[in-house]
Amino acid sequence: MSSSDYMENSVGLFTGESGLSWSRTVPRELVHRTSAAEVLLTDVRPGRQRNVFEAAASWPRSHPTFPRDGTDLHSPLIAIETMRQLGIYVPLRHYGVPPESRLLITDLFFRIDPDREPRATTNTTDVTCRARVADIRARVDGTVTGLRMDVSFRAGSGMFARAGGGARFLSPERYAATRGARVTALPPAPVGPGVRPVPGRIGVADIRDAMIALDDGAVRLCPADPRHPFFFDHPSDHVPGMVLLEAARQAGALASDGRRVRPTAGRLKALSFAEFAPAARVLAVTHHRTCGFRVLQGGRYVTYGALEYQ
Repeated sequence: MSSSDYMENSVGLFTGESGLSWSRTVPRELVHRTSAAEVLLTDVRPGRQRNVFEAAASWPRSHPTFPRDGTDLHSPLIAIETMRQLGIYVPLRHYGVPPESRLLITDLFFRIDPDREPRATTNTTDVTCRARVADIRARVDGTVTGLRMDVSFRAGSGMFARAGGGARFLSPERYAATRGARVTALPPAPVGPGVRPVPGRIGVADIRDAMIALDDGAVRLCPADPRHPFFFDHPSDHVPGMVLLEAARQAGALASDGRRVRPTAGRLKALSFAEFAPAARVLAVTHHRTCGFRVLQGGRYVTYGALEYQ
């Protein structure tokens, strides 16, 4: 199915939304962000159908992960981050998930239509979202332990992207039992051997945006800035899924010698937690307009997926 066909099949999802506001952001604690500047959602309301929600998001042109080389496209990561924030806000506000719960991504996907996506201007881009919740899992007492979400994005009158994935929710006690001693670990400063790629070859404007380093021919997961405002807005005891996806994107750009920089679609499957140390290896193989990737750590794969390019 082509990108255009994929979008056309979902255009009816946006019929009838009204009253959304782009005036102010939602509370930052409801999307697990420390900085208010990193909150993209401005309004979320139940839709007319059960388990469907209408949302407004504001995408700023000045975001540090946006291109600063004269191009006028938003980063694909912003669509995924919008979906991630919806995947936290909706369960907390509408499905009774306790605020102290740990929300974990099990898998995600995204697809962007390059012919329809909005251009970044000097102002923010107002985006309308339609989120559908499915596969809700709950304990006997009714506590929701997981769900899937599919989000459609529209700017103006045209739908331009979809993203979604699965999540599970763990109580603090269960999370601590799962993580053990690592539950208090924090991202370490980048140390050890490794050479940063030239920024242009991995599609970043500043070397501080680099998530990978070269170590004797191997591509390692090694964030240059452990306090990056987008990727590390708050402390985490494991490598966030967004960091893994960006590391895979950069590894794919490097493998293609800078020819495959901006994916228009992709999928990621999380198999287990990725730790900050020892530095995981990021394997990327490009073939025509696709790039398959795997992240290897401690002799096992912790995540894998694929990216597609126009």
